[in-house]
Amino acid sequence: MINKQSIWFLTLFSLILVLSVYYITMPNELLLTNNSKQSNEKKENTTSKTEEAVINESEILTALRVEAEEKRTEEINELNKTLNDNKASTEDKNNAFEKIKDLNSIKGKEQLIEKQIKDDFKLNSFVKIDDNNQVRVVVSGSEHNVELANNIMRTVQENFDTKMYISVKFQS
Repeated sequence: MINKQSIWFLTLFSLILVLSVYYITMPNELLLTNNSKQSNEKKENTTSKTEEAVINESEILTALRVEAEEKRTEEINELNKTLNDNKASTEDKNNAFEKIKDLNSIKGKEQLIEKQIKDDFKLNSFVKIDDNNQVRVVVSGSEHNVELANNIMRTVQENFDTKMYISVKFQS
C-alpha cells in the first residue's frame, strides 16, 4: 500500500527529474543569448546612468543584518536540537520553545521599528534588541544631528512598555 508521503516524494522527485532533463537538453545558444543580452543591458545602464546611481542601503547595514541573522539562526538551531532531543526534560523543552518564541518576537519588533524609522524619517536603519533592555540603532544617512537622534530614540521608546537603553549611531 502506498501512503501519502511516498506519493508526494515520487511526485516531487519526478518534477525535479523532468526539470533537470529539460535544462540539460536546452540548447546552449539560448542560454548564451539570454546572458549576453542581460549583460549588455547592464553595461548600457551603468554607463549611461553613472550620475543617477543611488545606493539603496549601506553595505554596513547589510553586513550587520547578516551577522545578526546568522547569530539568531544559530541560536534557534541549538534550541531546536533541545526540542527534538528525546532525552531532554519537559521543562527544558518548554524553556527552549519559549526562547524561540521570544527570539521571533524580538525579530518582528526589530523589523517594525526599522519600518517606522523608514516611514517617519526616510532613513535606512538597522535595529538590534538585546535581552538586557538595550536597543542599538544604526542609521544610514547624510544628516547627523542630535535632534534627529532624539526623535529616533522617542520613536523607538514608544514601542516598549519599560524604559529601554537606546543608542543611535549614524553611518554615511
